[in-house]
Amino acid sequence: MRTLYFYESIREALEQSISKDKSVIVMGLGVDDPKGVFGTTLNLHKKFETNVYDLPTAENTFTGIGLGLAISGYKPVIVHQRVEFSLLSIEQIFNQISKWFYMSGGKVNVPIVIRLIIGKGWGQGPQHSQTLEAIFSHIPGLKVVCPSNSYDAKGMLISSIEDPDPVIFFEHRWLHSTKDFVPKKKYRVPLKKCSLIGKGKDLTIVSFSYPVLECIKAVNFLKKYNINCELIDLRCLRPIDYSSILNSVRKTKKILVVD
Repeated sequence: MRTLYFYESIREALEQSISKDKSVIVMGLGVDDPKGVFGTTLNLHKKFETNVYDLPTAENTFTGIGLGLAISGYKPVIVHQRVEFSLLSIEQIFNQISKWFYMSGGKVNVPIVIRLIIGKGWGQGPQHSQTLEAIFSHIPGLKVVCPSNSYDAKGMLISSIEDPDPVIFFEHRWLHSTKDFVPKKKYRVPLKKCSLIGKGKDLTIVSFSYPVLECIKAVNFLKKYNINCELIDLRCLRPIDYSSILNSVRKTKKILVVD
């Protein structure tokens, strides 16, 4: 089977999306750097000169530009190498982007994706190593996506780009170096359905993003003690697929949430 690193699946999703739809615009600080935002945008600016733009450190301004593009027929994908950089544009995200559809009486959609990289790493320090996805999940009008593997990363990013609503797309930096099966063709993963990773009768475990990998290790360990867990990968924090969680808990009568 064909496998890709998580960062490769992100780049392939962007490449295939731009190739099919020239209204897709990738923009952000460092998208044309030699390392290409952990490899996710590597060399895209060379292949798509009019669709990939490096931007200055003016996050609030270029997020507003992204909103303007989104309501003018484009599909911008804003990239932040750290989630904290997006805090400088919170007003645009929380007070403008999330509300534009409702303020227009449902006449104007905002098809914008904002990629935010979370998780700690060397040299990040206290100001560049937070995971703030819960904050964004409280804002009506935003969809919040947290894939845990390469397959979901590609399929959910493509779905996010094609979605008519604003999507906040979280990537844990520790996932970028993980590998998984990824089809070469363009495909989509729904933004409203969680993933059931193995069935069990003793305990329901619910998690998302990188912690899913730790949960898989725990599930395999507990099997040695005849404890069979049902693991649910949320995939999306907004909207949450409550029905799948409730169906599992009705069976196991116990739930453990791993954040």
